[in-house]
Amino acid sequence: MRTFENMDELAANVGKEIGVSEWHTVTQEQVNTFADATGDHQWIHVDVEKAKQGPFGAPIAHGFLTLSLLPFLGSQTYKVDNIKMGINYGLNKVRFPQPVKVGDKVRGRAELAEASDVPGGKQFVTRWTIEIDGVEKPACIAEFVTRMLG
Repeated sequence: MRTFENMDELAANVGKEIGVSEWHTVTQEQVNTFADATGDHQWIHVDVEKAKQGPFGAPIAHGFLTLSLLPFLGSQTYKVDNIKMGINYGLNKVRFPQPVKVGDKVRGRAELAEASDVPGGKQFVTRWTIEIDGVEKPACIAEFVTRMLG
């Protein structure tokens, strides 16, 4: 994990990779729990036997489950010291080029795309790429907007 002393030190890294998370294995239990939380019980996610016969050859994680891993993967990737708080402010763009099959290992790669001043702190746009171990196409590419207050 990379540690930045403060918001200004992070902001000085616009255009650079700021970290890569550990690998995380996506489990069927995780997919089922996400399906319960969201009400999305589509068979390609939760019916293991039917999904094996489907277009992906296995159950796949919901795209939004993959996206929801960003805070977890981010907590392993970098941190900023000497701030009062950080908040998720939104997303600019999200794409899911490749499905994540149950059992796949994923990790997040973060590049700081933008930094700007906001009242009381800074706003950051981080371009995240969620990679799948052994697969060329990424599972998710997202521009994640956060605000940090000092």
